[in-house]
Amino acid sequence: MSFSDYLLEEGTDVWEAQLNHPFVRELAAGTLDEAAFEHWVKQDYRYLLDYARLFSIAGAKARDEQTMTHLLGVAHEVLDHEMDLHRSFAADYGISRAELETVEKAPTCVAYTSFLVRTAYEGSIAEIAAALYPCMQGYLDVAEHMADLAEEEHRYTPFIETYTGEEFREATAWCREFVDDCGERYPGEHEAMTDAFLTSARLEYRFWEMAYTLEGWDI
Repeated sequence: MSFSDYLLEEGTDVWEAQLNHPFVRELAAGTLDEAAFEHWVKQDYRYLLDYARLFSIAGAKARDEQTMTHLLGVAHEVLDHEMDLHRSFAADYGISRAELETVEKAPTCVAYTSFLVRTAYEGSIAEIAAALYPCMQGYLDVAEHMADLAEEEHRYTPFIETYTGEEFREATAWCREFVDDCGERYPGEHEAMTDAFLTSARLEYRFWEMAYTLEGWDI
């Protein structure tokens, strides 16, 4: 069994919880409350800035030129393409770029991005690989599940198509290979990699919950 498959097996319960979350099921059906999707767009935009930082720092820690080039390239792609995609999503709902850039992170977004950035600075390249894997593989698996559930096209179809598209599949395949390579190179870090993977996976689940409940700072 590859190490990436081992991690997915360890995270089976979290994966099932994501697939069955009402945000996922209702988005697939096209019935998700617009406010929940808008909350996801805003929070994910803020998340992506730190996700790009994770790849940038990982690139600086990489020991071979090919891996460094790819990781830094992904950081650029997130900032140049994926965030532009979110701006496009947001514009469809009347959310301006200025609003995206100034929105306050919800508690779950703070927790997730703080974990990723701390892992980037303090963790090894193997831990970083494991920490970023749930976002890539998780979104592909969730989007494929949404595609299976969807019975017709609706306002959220572009979201499903984005994360089941060939470009995202290729990015996820590379990430899986990166995790497997780290698992093979650094067998002594398997426990730390598993911990990082499971923490990110649980926070992925909480991110859906955050968006669905319109989580904020209720003080």
